[in-house]
Amino acid sequence: MNRLANSTSPYLLQHANNPVNWYPWGTEALQKARDENKLIIVSIGYSACHWCHVMEHESFEDEQVAAVMNEYFVCIKVDREERPDVDQIYMSAVQLISGRGGWPLNCICLPDQRPIYAGTYFRKNDWTSLLFNLADYYKQKPEDALEYATRLTEGIQKYESIGFVATQPDYTKADLELIVNNWKKYFDGVEGGMGTAPKFPMPNNWQFLIRYAHLMQDDEIAGLAKLTLQKMADGGIYDHLGGGFARYSVDGLWHVPHFEKMLYDNGQLISLYAEAYTWQPDELYRQVVADTIDFAVRELLSPEGGFYSALDADSEGVEGKFYIFDKEEVKAVLDNEAELFCIYYHITDEGNWEEEQTNILFKRGNDTDLAEAIGIPVDEMLESIAASRKKLFEARSKRIRPGLDNKILASWNGLMLKGLCEAYRAFNKTEYLSIALKNADFLINNLIKDGRITRVHNSLSFGEGRGEVAFLDDYANVIEALIALYEVTFDEQWLTQAVQLTDSAIAHYYNEASGIFFFTADDDEQLIARKSEIMDGVIPASNSVMARNLQKLGLLFDNAQYLDISAQQLRNIMQHLAKYGSAYSNWSILLLEEVFGTFEVAIVGDDAEAYRTEMEKNYIPNKIILGGKKGSLPLLRDKFSDSTQVFICKDRTCGLPAANIEEALKQIKA
Repeated sequence: MNRLANSTSPYLLQHANNPVNWYPWGTEALQKARDENKLIIVSIGYSACHWCHVMEHESFEDEQVAAVMNEYFVCIKVDREERPDVDQIYMSAVQLISGRGGWPLNCICLPDQRPIYAGTYFRKNDWTSLLFNLADYYKQKPEDALEYATRLTEGIQKYESIGFVATQPDYTKADLELIVNNWKKYFDGVEGGMGTAPKFPMPNNWQFLIRYAHLMQDDEIAGLAKLTLQKMADGGIYDHLGGGFARYSVDGLWHVPHFEKMLYDNGQLISLYAEAYTWQPDELYRQVVADTIDFAVRELLSPEGGFYSALDADSEGVEGKFYIFDKEEVKAVLDNEAELFCIYYHITDEGNWEEEQTNILFKRGNDTDLAEAIGIPVDEMLESIAASRKKLFEARSKRIRPGLDNKILASWNGLMLKGLCEAYRAFNKTEYLSIALKNADFLINNLIKDGRITRVHNSLSFGEGRGEVAFLDDYANVIEALIALYEVTFDEQWLTQAVQLTDSAIAHYYNEASGIFFFTADDDEQLIARKSEIMDGVIPASNSVMARNLQKLGLLFDNAQYLDISAQQLRNIMQHLAKYGSAYSNWSILLLEEVFGTFEVAIVGDDAEAYRTEMEKNYIPNKIILGGKKGSLPLLRDKFSDSTQVFICKDRTCGLPAANIEEALKQIKA
């Protein structure tokens, strides 16, 4: 056992029996490198990562490779999900060196942590050769290594840096059109999504595009969004038996997934499909939300109410083994129903996943057309398919399951909590709200104290008492979820918590000189660079989420400071939005709200909950909703009376009280 044995991170524990003398990130390892003047290997990954497992098996479990690593290097293992600050720095290095990134991420650094080389997956012989060469390079030419590290570190410090913009521009629809028109060349109009392969769901991209299509009345973008939602739900990236989405598909058809299932994807996709249902109701969207929540509750929810992080891509050492079927297995389970099921999900004797000669369940085409071609009523066909799915799910449940990453992360729980709130808004199912409330209570009682967040529940793997550390994404995503929870409950305790966390984030993360938040707190460990997260990715950037949070809280509390910081953030980023829309989609949602304004919908009175439910049936993406039977928010003052009323406010002006939702909607549409 190496020094990872005392960690709680599942990823670090996976490497605790390696012959490599791994250290967790911390003072002991970093001081050893300085004392012995040794290069550092910083190897970063996460427990559900397939290629991380491959490199471990090929290299880190090999005695000869380990001997080279132990002789010439101090070897540090990092769980990127626990230490995104460390990952962020060395991911910048690999992107500057190679133009691409990913995991496993392997970086070779000087004893002072500054990198001199970085890459992702290496085959065993390539890895060993690289280590010998770098060790010799550092021994023979230390000055050259130092000079290169200096230049690379300067690049890391400047990477994703943003300047302060003092002048407030006028935001217009033309700005939005430019973003989308430049973006269009990346869209796949046949299979949905963007580009060819691999394909990632990118939930926030489609949330922006749905809102853009609605507010700008753009039928082309609306069609593309609906196509993408359909194709993702039909594809193998979606688990047709158990619900939930894999992280991405390796092909352009959404067919072959990279089988790991991450909490952050599924929380956001619940939000996306729930919003899409309110936008343009489709029973497919309702089913996806219901099945994905069922998956998350069944497989990721802890007894205390926190959600675990991920399910592994592999089981029994084979990628996707838990999820795939050969045709004979399907026949054995379904008997006479097998033929129809195999047609429906494209299951063949030779396997629809040719590389592995097995089958991944996926759909192509229209149910009505297929039923007509087979010669049975569509309802009868779908009833048979649903019964077969249940049988096959029960048979699959007897298999050896993928590994569970049982870390509970504040940031990702925020994404899931928001998803549950959005599902409750769209479908008014009380069980969704019950799960959300239990999750919120868990976060408040276990991960939040005195306005500060702890990123990882019960974590010891930071070492040296650093289990309490958190990053801007923890604050941003939890605050956003608490605002969403207020909007579906009208319980102001959630906003009180959101404000406390927001004030802490401003105090410890905001850089007034640049008008942007740092990713790390001012009282955190100081690394070789203090970075800011600017660009939206699979998860929206923590700065863009904070900007939207501040705008909402600024309106709810009439707080000029919040509104000013949000406005400054958008000013700083504005010049970048049109260059690559996919990387700034959450910023673009904020721009939509600036261009079209935000409706503040105040519902007050004894029937406020019934009115809220009725209001939520209407798609108004640029609104915040507040009220209840009582309330202390500035906009609610002097608005309570004997009857239930709706006030539509915008730009610090409220219309006359409406007695029902129909009257209120007339004011919004006026």
